[in-house]
Amino acid sequence: MRLALLALAALLPLAPATAAAAAPVPPTVAADDTPPARRTVSGWLPYWDQEAAYLGALRHADQLHTVSPFWYEAKADGTVTDHPGAGERLIVDGLHRAGIKVVPTVMESMPKDALAALVTDPARRAAHADALLATAGKGAYDGLDLDYETIATTGDATYAAVRDGYAALVADVCARLHARAKTCVVTLMPKTAGSGRVWDYAALGKAADRIRIMGYNLHWAGGAPGPLASTAWYDEVLRTATALVPAERVELALPAYGWDWAVRPDGTRAGRTAHVTWKEAEALRRAKRAPYRLDAESGTPYFVYVDGPDTRHVWYQDARGVAGHLTVLRRHGVTHTAVWALGFEDPALWPVLAQGAPATPAA
Repeated sequence: MRLALLALAALLPLAPATAAAAAPVPPTVAADDTPPARRTVSGWLPYWDQEAAYLGALRHADQLHTVSPFWYEAKADGTVTDHPGAGERLIVDGLHRAGIKVVPTVMESMPKDALAALVTDPARRAAHADALLATAGKGAYDGLDLDYETIATTGDATYAAVRDGYAALVADVCARLHARAKTCVVTLMPKTAGSGRVWDYAALGKAADRIRIMGYNLHWAGGAPGPLASTAWYDEVLRTATALVPAERVELALPAYGWDWAVRPDGTRAGRTAHVTWKEAEALRRAKRAPYRLDAESGTPYFVYVDGPDTRHVWYQDARGVAGHLTVLRRHGVTHTAVWALGFEDPALWPVLAQGAPATPAA
């Protein structure tokens, strides 16, 4: 049944984007002022909700220039393995038919120091580059997105070597992708003056066609409750990035999710923090009859509710929050955004992203 639905969707003419559901508080720019949509958005397609994300991508094809299915994982031995649904031909063909590039993501979640060993050994690094190029050739793909994040656990003594080894890997892979007329994208953690261990933006920005900065987890599951992003934080992140990489190569990835923290009466965290998509957060807010609140300092929504002896704090992102944050992107000349992840988002996000489009169509 799933394949039949996907095949039917690929054959049907593209439908216009569905009308946005009413937001708790409407976005700050009136719908009448929305310019025609332009292809200024990319989005990740989660393999665990692949069908819904794909159908959503088709609905917003006029704004999406690239979709990155979360299909591959780099392993400590240098191989690249498939996630469920990887290479689904109906999805690749359907996105192409809609005029969207398909640039699958290769992620990694290696044990501490395993990535360091892989990228600092020239022979192992070269073999891994070969595996990445073989992955790019598995389907009718338009390139690769490299999302390697384990540098955060690299020790002080080896940090510089790992940073430089990864830059060398990316330069090699991007050059070989370009030789095949394919796109090279690198996903990066946000860099600020206090970010600690982050990949070499300048080197990666020279090698890649685009860098996607993960503009989320200012507050994260393992820390205290708070906004996933803020206006001031985005200003610092983009000021840092555009000083090292041309603004036209930068995409700011926006969260379409949030975290649900439990806090004990003494103020300490209780239990495990739950991940919620925008859809889940709004359903929970309504079920708990919690009032919608927009934090003036961060420009993001949140709500609280009582759960037994604990108070739960839910911070997330919606169209109204993004509408406020787009002013920061414009200030730094950044016109491209990404969404983590397709299928998670507030439907009203799409007309808001259209408002942030540049005056002339982007590549």
